Amino acid sequence: MIREISISRIAVVAALCSFCVVSAQANSFRINPTFDVSITSLANAADVESRILDTIAIFQATFQDPITVNIIFKDMNSGLGQSEFQVSDIPYSTFLAAVGADSTSADDATAFSRLAASPLNPVTGTGDIIAKSANLKALGIFGPNTASDGTISLNTSILNIFRTGPQDPNFYDLQAVASHEIDEILGLGSTLGLNFQAPDTRMNNVPSPEDFFRYDNTGNRSFTASTSAVSYFSIDGVALLAQFNNTGFADYGDWANAGSPRVQDGFGNPGAQPNLGVEIRALDVIGYNLVSVPEPSTWLLVFTGLLTGMIYRTRQRILQPVTVAARYNKGK
Repeated sequence: MIREISISRIAVVAALCSFCVVSAQANSFRINPTFDVSITSLANAADVESRILDTIAIFQATFQDPITVNIIFKDMNSGLGQSEFQVSDIPYSTFLAAVGADSTSADDATAFSRLAASPLNPVTGTGDIIAKSANLKALGIFGPNTASDGTISLNTSILNIFRTGPQDPNFYDLQAVASHEIDEILGLGSTLGLNFQAPDTRMNNVPSPEDFFRYDNTGNRSFTASTSAVSYFSIDGVALLAQFNNTGFADYGDWANAGSPRVQDGFGNPGAQPNLGVEIRALDVIGYNLVSVPEPSTWLLVFTGLLTGMIYRTRQRILQPVTVAARYNKGK
């Protein structure tokens, strides 16, 4: 299936939903899910909601930014997964200052050293970047608890809900698919392939935070939608951590389906149960803060899913946020 991308003006949406709040300590990273009636009316709604909460718990145990990310979860009957998220264009200088102030890890320091200390971004030479609302919260540019940051739709009819017990080898893992979509709500993804329409055409050819870590195998930046290009996610331009999908299908910010299955692969992997890995490092360098490294036994629990500054001075010409929708595809 071809990845479908649609863009529309952001709208206030009123829906009949049931709310479920994940408990969290004060000043900790929190994902606040709202379960749409399309999920609460499922025959196995309790199981689906429980597994989504388990997946959310992994993210909450991984990051410590004092923000709340609000996500609506829905069921759908086609494709595999879909995320819709708000994006805004902001000055690159604002992003650069926020990333510098937010640097807390070795990867952060390396990543920041690769960013241009000028008003123009090092990828396209424009003065703006495009970032998602949750990412802007993590950087302290948006408030810590604004309105909905996105909607995730899951085709639960082709998902193995649990990782234990009978498994359909032709189905996909709910935890992996939900993690993929949460990653995108939080900020992973490329602006390559997007086609903003009037009045938002100025946002075309403007990179996203993850696009700053897109390199070819010689250490040069590789911000191109050419299907002949081979681009990699790299923090320093030297260590190539994952190959980006440049097929023209699926999201250019996803990984190419190569080697062992990964959460952010552009196409789903039936029968596989990948856990978050390099995706955590990607989220770290675009503005999220990792918790202190736990003991190995704690990491095991986290990754198997058993766990049930700065003042923002806006410019007048910054556009209203727009909503982008992107589909996650079934396996090739």
